[in-house]
Amino acid sequence: MGGTRFVGKPLVERLCRQGHALTLFTRGRHSLPDGVEHLSGDRSNDEDLSVLKQRSFDVIVDSSGRKLEDTQRVLAFTGAPQHRFLYVSSAGVYASSESWPLDEDSAIDPASRHAGKAETEAWLIRQGIPFTSFRPTYIYGPGNYNPIERWFFDRIVHGRPVPLPGDGTSITQLGHVADLAEAMARCLEVEAATNRIYNCSSKKGVTFRGLIFSAAKACGKDPESLQLCSFDPSGLDPKARKAFPLRLSHFLTDISRVERELAWQPRFDLQAGLNDSYQNDYALQPSDDPDFSSDQALIGV
Repeated sequence: MGGTRFVGKPLVERLCRQGHALTLFTRGRHSLPDGVEHLSGDRSNDEDLSVLKQRSFDVIVDSSGRKLEDTQRVLAFTGAPQHRFLYVSSAGVYASSESWPLDEDSAIDPASRHAGKAETEAWLIRQGIPFTSFRPTYIYGPGNYNPIERWFFDRIVHGRPVPLPGDGTSITQLGHVADLAEAMARCLEVEAATNRIYNCSSKKGVTFRGLIFSAAKACGKDPESLQLCSFDPSGLDPKARKAFPLRLSHFLTDISRVERELAWQPRFDLQAGLNDSYQNDYALQPSDDPDFSSDQALIGV
């Protein structure tokens, strides 16, 4: 489902190199790799999905489903895959905690905006559909359409003050998109990965201040030259909190299960990953006239 953007793109490249026959179901808005079958349609439209009827697949990969009905709608046409349903969930399903890092058995937040992903995982278990699900924290890298690293690059490159939550010591965690794709492809070769959920991100967390400094280095800027403007996260209303691209609290997961069971290690540390994202994405398509108006809610500038 998809396969031409962000997470899907490196995964498709990886699976093609392994010699798999791939069918991509997309809306046809992005270029397609050579050697794949393309079915055009919108996954929210049953008439479009009908092209999948009576098709049998060994593996179904879903990196864009957000709600349980998204997955149910697809499987109503395809039936369960013969080998595995591969799902991209989110570490955003976890409830807040006083103990870090969070493992795959940590409590789920039923009010999370990602709750539909946890509901999908639970439904797959109840239905007996063989699946593997990945719960990344923040995914970054070339092709990222979410304003994560670009948010920081824009302010650094254009010489803007960079909003800093509190004293900048809250710890967050990012994972490179190529590393996630590698883990997803590898799990298909590991029988023990059936019906397993994996946190999948970088090995280490980073403070907000450390993240900003690493982003500056990726842009070729001296971190000491930055103007960091601290703001108080506790005094923000929910709308203003969204002006900063990451959750304004600790967010760190334990990835030891995926390392152990898939014999997988992230290839990118944060600095190498940000360098890759800057050189192979941002520098090629810089933001000419970024909108910084949301900073007003954070730092008044």
